[in-house]
Amino acid sequence: MDSITHTLFGLALYGSVDKRKMERKQKLAWLATSVGASHIPDIDVVSQLWDLHGQYQMWHRGLTHSLFFTPVWAFLFYILAIWLFKTRDIKLFFFGWLAVLIHITSDLCNAWGTGYLEPFSHQRISFGTIPIVDLVFWVIILAAFLLTRRNQTRASFYYRAGWVLIAVHVFIQSLQGYFLFSSYEKLHEQIALSADFVPTSFTVIAKDHTNVTIYKDGLFEKRKELYKLYSAENTHLDNLFSKKPEAKTLYQWSPFVVIVNTHHRLGIYDPRFYRNGQSFLYEYISKVK
Repeated sequence: MDSITHTLFGLALYGSVDKRKMERKQKLAWLATSVGASHIPDIDVVSQLWDLHGQYQMWHRGLTHSLFFTPVWAFLFYILAIWLFKTRDIKLFFFGWLAVLIHITSDLCNAWGTGYLEPFSHQRISFGTIPIVDLVFWVIILAAFLLTRRNQTRASFYYRAGWVLIAVHVFIQSLQGYFLFSSYEKLHEQIALSADFVPTSFTVIAKDHTNVTIYKDGLFEKRKELYKLYSAENTHLDNLFSKKPEAKTLYQWSPFVVIVNTHHRLGIYDPRFYRNGQSFLYEYISKVK
């Protein structure tokens, strides 16, 4: 998810806690834990500073987003709460753990995917059932906030109800994504999903050897073919990978790619992010005449 959404998740988690009997330092400890732990997996963005071999795409949302690394982040914020705010409460450990789990699992649901099972598996798992920016989450959290302005004493209830609605939204989107994936899987060799910004609407990417077809489909719309792409599957990519390490990373990271081999260019791109005639995840080299 985007940084704004992760921040809102952290604030909504903090809002769901009944803080009426807490002192100021306790409240600060819970706030820092909820917002900080909601962001901490994205600390891997600093790897761009020393990425000399085009590996950032594999590092980002890699080990820091691993299910097995989540208690480490939770323990870090538990120690910080003791050190900075003099608050020793084991519930903060589990609260931070929950915040990290929400971060990595929400990232798992969008097209970018995560290394959810790192280091035991380097596969990027992506369900593609929630867009990277989901305005439904924003609306639900905003509604909870506005309700608290009317009745502060029920603030934790409103935010908890908001979390229930968020879970229902994710469930409905994921259920629809599952049925869409299953229906296309019977007709094509490889399938990938990418949820659109409009709820219940999906982009379905299907590959059959050299042909890649991109469809628009959803609960309230008819299947529509958007693009028909050709992939030069018999092309040797060693030269591309040696000159453009980022291309090899993209090849390993994506569920499948489109290979471009023309008189002027050799490259690959991820068709999940194909819009208006191009993909923003595209790595290539120009051919020297």
